[in-house]
Amino acid sequence: MIRLDALLSRFGYCTRSEARAWIKAARVLINGAPARSPSEKARPHSVLIDGQPVEFPDGILIVMHKPAGCVCSRDPAESPSIYDLLPARWLRRNPPVTTVGRLDKDTTGVLLITDDGEIVHRLTSPKHKISKLYEAILDTDIPAHAAELFASGTLLLDGEEKPCLPAKLEIISPREARLELTEGRYHQVKRMFASVGCNVTRLHRSRFGDHALDGLTPGEWRVGPHIFP
Repeated sequence: MIRLDALLSRFGYCTRSEARAWIKAARVLINGAPARSPSEKARPHSVLIDGQPVEFPDGILIVMHKPAGCVCSRDPAESPSIYDLLPARWLRRNPPVTTVGRLDKDTTGVLLITDDGEIVHRLTSPKHKISKLYEAILDTDIPAHAAELFASGTLLLDGEEKPCLPAKLEIISPREARLELTEGRYHQVKRMFASVGCNVTRLHRSRFGDHALDGLTPGEWRVGPHIFP
């Protein structure tokens, strides 16, 4: 059970101070009857707001095809942002939706967004070994020893004290590859390829755990099942 003013704020409809006006205007129903007071308590699943059920009362998990040129930041100085592509109400949820890790501005592909901190932790914690699949285009031929080095668990990136966990490199053509990781270090894919003398000119994440794009075009998103991988 939750107070109605807290509920309206939690799910991004209005602030707690604005809740009284919403209730007075009969915009909030509990089990089909008009709510009486902001302090009245109810279960989110029993509440209608403007005639509609509370949006994603159990939390939200969004799968987005991140387009190139968008940042994963809410800083107005950095734009355009992936958050510009989402309904404004989701940004007012408390906690608001946030990305599960980040993709660089020029990187495309699967981006997960949620308001559930436990999901963020499970999907980003190295101990859970959630795999991520990247497709990379390089500016020079990939050295023959790269796959063995990446899989060895001995690759130490500049500025790091701990080697990368083993990663699977599949060379598609001399300058094209797929790389599967279970980590998410800062600019990891680009830094791994840089360690063997290759610069990434194009990077796309095609899978994050069990989540793939499944036909989403750049900028499109869908609400995925709210379950742990």
